[in-house]
This record gives sequence, structure tokens and C-alpha cells, in this order.
Amino acid sequence: MANLLRKPTQASGKVHDITPADAGWGYVGFGLYRLEAGQSVGEKTGNTEAILVLVEGKAEISGNGQNFGELGDRMDVFERTPPHCVYIPNNSEWSATATSPCTLAVCAAPSLGEHKAAVIGPAGISLEQRGKGANTRYIHNIAMENRDCADHLLVTEVFTPSGNWSSYPPHRHDTEDFPHMTYLEETYYHRLNPAQGFGFQRVFTEDGTLDETMAVANGDVVLVPKGHHPCAAPYGYEMYYLNVMAGPLRKWRFQNHPDHDWIFQRDKD
Repeated sequence: MANLLRKPTQASGKVHDITPADAGWGYVGFGLYRLEAGQSVGEKTGNTEAILVLVEGKAEISGNGQNFGELGDRMDVFERTPPHCVYIPNNSEWSATATSPCTLAVCAAPSLGEHKAAVIGPAGISLEQRGKGANTRYIHNIAMENRDCADHLLVTEVFTPSGNWSSYPPHRHDTEDFPHMTYLEETYYHRLNPAQGFGFQRVFTEDGTLDETMAVANGDVVLVPKGHHPCAAPYGYEMYYLNVMAGPLRKWRFQNHPDHDWIFQRDKD
């Protein structure tokens, strides 16, 4: 069985620490801190860029010699308000001091050093609807290719209502064949509302060499090294996930599963 489902390693502090070496791929890193007010953390970026996402709570954030002050106003991720986010370039460092209970995501990828440290949200981020019917979900495009705010990172967050599907129809982006498809590794950081809930995510290839279906709990991370990766939120539980993608080219081009593309074709009309 592939080690695609990652549980939090502890209740507080750095509860996720996924590096490319740990994941067995070349680009995406993902870390997550759960902090109490007054706790401070910091990291050096080395040869990677980072996007810090205040999933919940408030923190004073500094990076690359700049003090960005206190950021954050979303105290519960399911408020669906745009998150406060900061871009930190390579060969620098950042620090954060929580001023309330705080969940801080650290999205990382190799960097070319072409962007400067900057606050990149909530300004410029709005809630967008995608899909129809039981495939409806709501998107915050934090750092997708339409925003020139990173070298390799693509970051987005998605809210999937109770009983709905997401990342659906099944699609993949595991081959570098631009403009038809781009190779992008991906992580999903899942949250459920109410927190005792669960969801499902399947990661599978068309040739069957990878086919894992996972029950995800609140706070879990799923790795998507290749293949299709749809999610489902059972009735009664809303699902949130924070996506981090990166690959050789900072563009999101995917192909739907040929058996299920008819759903996409029908719904886009």
C-alpha cells in the first residue's frame, strides 16, 4: 500500500512536516503548525519558496527582513472568508508569533528567486463557485497561475458542502505535455465540519498500478503523486481542503478520466 494518507503527528506544534524526500517526489513540501497564543515558530527557506496560509487565527508574521504585522481574521476555517497569506522567497527566513489560537500552513516548492516577500491575501482572493448540483464546491484561488505571485507554487482552498463531490469528475495532472497537461504533485490538507466527521478520497491511475481509497479525518493530509484524485463529503459533514501543487511549469493543465469526462462536458454547457 502506498503511504498516501498522513495523520497529524501530534496535537500541537508542527503537526505535519512533509518534504519532497519524505513524499518520494521532487517539488511539493507541506507543513502545518497548530499554535496557542504567544507561541512562536520560524524556518529558513533554503532553496525553496514558501506561502504561509493562516488557515485559522491570528499571528504576527515577519519574513525576509520585513515585518508584516498582525495578520488573520478568520477564526474558523468554515467561515469561508478569504485567508491572510504571505509569500516568502528562497534563501531567506520567516517567523510567526500567534496572537490567538492559530493554524498556520507552510506551502513550499523549489524556487527560482524571481519574487519578493509580500502579503498575497486576502486582497485579490474571492469565493468562486465551481460545478453543478451535487458536484458544487466553492474555491479560494490563493496563488493560481492567474496571479503572478510565486515561481512554482500553486495554492488553492476548497469548501465542499455536505453530501457533495469535489475534485470531480476524476482528473489527473501527472505528465508534462503542455499545453495538454502539466506534471503537478499535490497535497490535500483536509478539515471536516463538524470535526468528528470523515470524508473519502480515492487516488488511482487508469492502468490500475495505483488505486487507494482513504477515509480522511479532520486534519489529515493526502498525497497525490499521480493519477486521479476525487473526494466525497458524506451527508452531514462539510469538507474543506487546502491544495498545494508544484511541478516544472507553473500552470494547471489536467485531463479528465476518459470514462467520466462526459460529466464535465455535460455540465459545462
